[in-house]
Formats: sequence, structure tokens, C-alpha cells
Amino acid sequence: MRRKGSHMLQLNHIKKEYKTGDLVQKALDDVSLNLRDNEFVAILGPSGSGKTTLLNVIGGLDRYDSGDLIINGISTKKYTDRDWDSYRNHTIGFVFQSYNLIPHQTVLSNVELALTISGISGAERRNRATKALEQVGLGDQLHKHPSEMSGGQMQRVAIARALVNHPQVLLLDEPLGALDLRLRKDMQNELKNIQQRMGITFIYVTHDQEEALTMSDTIVVMNKGKIQQIGRPEDIYNEPKNAFVADFIGESNILNGVMVRDKVVKMYGREFPCVDGGFAPNEPVDVVIRPEDIDIVPVEQGQLVGTVTSVTFKGMQYDIIVDFRGFKWLI
Repeated sequence: MRRKGSHMLQLNHIKKEYKTGDLVQKALDDVSLNLRDNEFVAILGPSGSGKTTLLNVIGGLDRYDSGDLIINGISTKKYTDRDWDSYRNHTIGFVFQSYNLIPHQTVLSNVELALTISGISGAERRNRATKALEQVGLGDQLHKHPSEMSGGQMQRVAIARALVNHPQVLLLDEPLGALDLRLRKDMQNELKNIQQRMGITFIYVTHDQEEALTMSDTIVVMNKGKIQQIGRPEDIYNEPKNAFVADFIGESNILNGVMVRDKVVKMYGREFPCVDGGFAPNEPVDVVIRPEDIDIVPVEQGQLVGTVTSVTFKGMQYDIIVDFRGFKWLI
């Protein structure tokens, strides 16, 4: 038995390239990552960042070129393609954006299909499929057909089908992308609840920053095949490692500055307190200032004086653009 919180999945220096004629695309460029038991991990990045390729490598849908993928302390290099397929079916579950349900079969039959493929028959198959549907809140929908269900319900059927083999890891590739906003919000909460009830590792690919921040224990930010930062949602948002992460996660004002000394940054000829240290004296830096951390005050009370150029009502707040020496501050 593995220790709770132990590393159950490790990627060591994984590389993956795709070749089209003379063109070589580095889909994964020296990616290393350790994932723990019972963790909800969001892989976040723009289109083409490598996040889906990473998910496919973890799930064995795509072979890596070099490096090592280790599951439960065992290197996957040892597996032939056939052995790997068998191991994957009992270790890893998949949920995709498309539900891939068989329309003429009932919900129960759709979930049972995964067990039939695994060679489980009879009463055990039906019992396990029924329990999986109960776990996703569809215990009273067993004999419906997909056409009689909402998008959210069909996605739950797909999740039950992925969970029925009792996987140790569930891989989810933008599973809520086809749902409307309200239903997506409801399913975000439901997925988190399912993960906590099941006590297994969820690896969730998304390009939606808010989705990643609200659902996950750990966020992996990717760009151009490389991991830019790994951390808790609070750390990713409040302490971005570079300008890409700061700009991609939430809204940011990013300016040029100089670290005068630890926790003091200088810009526009003025010194401001900050949270960072460890830089060389007077080292040039990117200064990241979140819009919600700026106050608008009367001119005589302010440190920088600009001109409001636009005000947009967003429901929970106003977005205000202030022009200061040609820089458009978002506040």
C-alpha cells in the first residue's frame, strides 16, 4: 500500500517531438514532474503549450521519445505496447470533452462496456457499474438513454465509465469545454467532490485560468512544451515565477523596474515595497502589479498621477484604465 501523499507518478526529463517533413516541433521539452496520491492537478496553458501531449504521454496514448515515466515506482520503459495497454486499462481512466456514449444503449450499459472490455461479466459487472453511477449522482438514471439526458448528465456518465475500473489516476482533457457557463460551474464543484470522495489523483487539462484556480490543489503552467511553474493556486497567482505566468494567470500590469534591495523595488523614480528578495542590488526586474492591488485616490494622496481613459462595469467590479506616461494601467 502506498503512503498517502506519496509520489505515485513521476515524469523525469520527458521529451516528445513531432516531425512533419523537415519541420520538428518540440511538444514536450525536458519535462519533469512529481504527482502525489489523492491530488487534484490542473495542467494549464495556451493552445500548443504541450498540455494535451503531456496528458497523452501519462496515459500511454502517445509514447515519449526520451526520459522516463514512473508509476508506483515502476518504470514504464519495461512495458511492450501490449503490456502497457493492459496495465493502463487497470491504472488510468480517461474523460474527454466529447462524451463518446453509445446512443442506442442505456446509461448502465454504457458504463458496463468498460468492464466487458476488461473481461468482467455477470452480476459483478452490473454491481460495479451501478455503484459508479451512484457515485456521480446518477443512481436513478440507469435505464435512460443518452438522448434523454442533459450535457452535464452525459458528462457524468462518461466519468462513471472512467471510474468503474477503479483507476489510480483519472485524466481529464478539457471535459467541461462543451457545457454552458452555469452548467460548467456546477460540474466544477461536482468533479472536485467526486475526486475527494474517490480519493484518487485527478489530472485535469484546461486553458481556463479560473477553472484551474478554483478546482485544483496544484497547478502546472505550461508554454511551448516547457513547464513554467508548479505550485498551489495561491502561489501561482500571487508569486508568478516569470512574466508569462503573471500575464497568463489573471490580469496583470507588468512594468520595468529595478530591485534596489530586498523587498524594495524602484520604478518611475520612486521606491515601492514589494514581497521579493534575493536579487542583486539594482538588478533590472519585471514588476507585476495585480489590478485589485491598486487604489485610486485624490491627486494629493497618490504616488503616481494619471488620467482615467475608460471605465467598464463588469458586475462584481469596474475595470478602469488609467494612462500614466503612455502606460495603460488596469485597475
